[in-house]
Amino acid sequence: MKTIIAEKPSVAREIARIVGATKREEGYFEGGGYAVTWAFGHLVQLAMPDGYGIRGFVRDNLPVIPETFTLIPRQTKTEKGYKPDSGVTAQIKVIARLFNGSEQIVVATDAGREGELIFRYLYHYIGCSTPFVRLWISSLTDKAIREGLRNLENGSKYDNLFLAAKARSESDWLVGINGTQALTIAAGHGTYSVGRVQTPTLGMVCERYWENRRFTPEAFWQLHIAVNGNDNDGTVKLSSSGKWKEKEPATALYNKVKEAGTATVTKVERKEKTEETPLLFDLTTLQKEANAKHGFTAEQTLGIAQKLYEKKLVTYPRTGSRYIPEDVFSEIPKLLAFIGAMPEWKGKVQAKAQPARRSVDGSKVTDHHALLVTGEKPLFLSKEDNTVYQMIAGRMIEAFSEKCVKDTTTVTAECAGAEFMVKGSIIRQAGWRAVHGEEDKEEISIPDWQEGDTLTLKGCSITEGKTKPKPLHTEATLLSAMETAGKEVEDDALRQALKDCGIGTPATRAAIIETLFKRGYMERCKKSLVPTEKGLALYSIVKTMRIADVALTGEWEKELARIER
Repeated sequence: MKTIIAEKPSVAREIARIVGATKREEGYFEGGGYAVTWAFGHLVQLAMPDGYGIRGFVRDNLPVIPETFTLIPRQTKTEKGYKPDSGVTAQIKVIARLFNGSEQIVVATDAGREGELIFRYLYHYIGCSTPFVRLWISSLTDKAIREGLRNLENGSKYDNLFLAAKARSESDWLVGINGTQALTIAAGHGTYSVGRVQTPTLGMVCERYWENRRFTPEAFWQLHIAVNGNDNDGTVKLSSSGKWKEKEPATALYNKVKEAGTATVTKVERKEKTEETPLLFDLTTLQKEANAKHGFTAEQTLGIAQKLYEKKLVTYPRTGSRYIPEDVFSEIPKLLAFIGAMPEWKGKVQAKAQPARRSVDGSKVTDHHALLVTGEKPLFLSKEDNTVYQMIAGRMIEAFSEKCVKDTTTVTAECAGAEFMVKGSIIRQAGWRAVHGEEDKEEISIPDWQEGDTLTLKGCSITEGKTKPKPLHTEATLLSAMETAGKEVEDDALRQALKDCGIGTPATRAAIIETLFKRGYMERCKKSLVPTEKGLALYSIVKTMRIADVALTGEWEKELARIER
C-alpha cells in the first residue's frame, strides 16, 4: 500500500477521489491500493524553552540556544500556558501507523517551503524511514493531479527546500524567543514580542508614521495661464515650471503676466511612447492591488486566493513569480478564449494570433509560475471571491494583450520672462489599457503648436499650495516595502530582481502584518496603518538595534533563498 499525505482534508478528499480511495476511515481515505491522509497545517512544531527544561523569562537563562531542536506535537495556548492539542495528537497517531505500514509515501502537501516543512517535521518526529516521493503541482484540477501522479519526483530533490525551511524555522525561534524574553525582562512590565521579520516591518510603519507626523508643510506659489485650445474651442492650461516660496515675487510676476497678454512657444517635443503590458500577478502584487482598489487586507486576499485554488479555479496562490514557462504559455490562447467567453470580459480579449510574451520566462519562475485561472467554470462565488477571481482573469488579458502606444507632446512657452509648460498625450493604440477602459482617462489633446507661435492669454491665475509629507503606510505600500526591503522601486522588472533581498516571503507577509495587529502594535485607520502606543514604545527601544534592521533581515532572506537553490 502507498500513503498519500495532503496538507488539509479538502485536498486529501480530491486526491482520494482521483486514486479511487473511496472508503472513509478515521483520519484517512482508503482504496485502490492507497491510503490518503492529511495534516491540518503544521502538526509538529519546535518545543518551547520549557521543553528543554529551561524556565522562560529568567534573565540568567538567556540566551536560550538548544544544542539540537526538539520537535513536539502542535500545542494550543491557554491561560495556564501551552497544552497539547488532542485532535493533533490523534491525527499524528493515524499518520504514523499509515507511514510505517506503507511501501511508499507520496508527499502532496503544498508545493512550497512551508508545505515541505509540514511533511518533513512530521516524518522526522514519527521517526519514519519509509521512502517518499513528491507530488509537485501548480493547480488542483483533476488533470493537474493526474499528471502529477504520473510524474512523481524523487523526494531528495527537495532536500534543499526543506533545509531552507528548517533554517528559517529555527532562526525565527532563536530570534523570537530570546528577543522577546530579553526585551520583556528589560522593560519590567507587559510582554514585548519581537521577531526576525515582524520587528523590521513594525519599524517601517513607525518610521513612516514619525516622518509623516513631524513633517512641517511649507507654502509655495505657482502661476498658471490659460490659452485657446484647438480651433479656439476650449482652453489649454499651462503651469509655471518654477514655484516660489515667497508670495511677493510670485505676485509681482503674476501682474507682469497679466499685462503681457500673450505667450510665445519656445519648445515643442513630440514623442511616441510605448507602455509595456503589465506582468502577471504573483501573490504580493495581487494583495497590493486588492488592497488599493478594493480595500481587502493582505490576509483576506490570501484566504480568498487559497479558497479559489482549492476550488480548482486558479493556480497555486503562494507564488513569488510573475512569469510562466514556455509549456504553460502554450495553454494561454485556450485560457484567454475561456476568459473572453465570460460576460465580464466580452470583447476584451484581442483577436490576434500570438499573445504578448513579456510574462514568459522560464528562468524567472521560482517554485511556481504566476497566478492564472485554470479554465474551470467559476460558479456560485461570493462577491469578494469573484472580485479576486476576476482580478486574476483581467490581469491575464492585460498581460497577453498588445502594448499601449501613445503620442506625447510637451510644450514650453515664455510669458513675461517666466517659463510655462503643459504635457498631453493621445492614445494611438490602446492595447492592454483597453481591458479596464483606462484609455480614456489619460487623453489630453494639445493643439498643433509650433516653435515661435504666439498664444493669446484668455486668463491667468496664481495658486498657493503646501508641500505634503509621505502618506502613512497602507497594506499595499507596506507589502511593496517588505518586497524590496524598504527600497522605493516602481519598475516591475527591477522589483522582481530585488525579491531575494525582501523581508518575509509572499506566503508569510500577510501573516506578519496580521501578527502586528493581533499583538497590539498597530491598527487600521481607514486604509492607513497607524502604530499604537505599544508599537511606538517598542520601536523607540529597538530602532537602533540590528533586530529592527530591514537590510539585515533582507540579507537573511537572501541566504535562505541560496540554501533553497
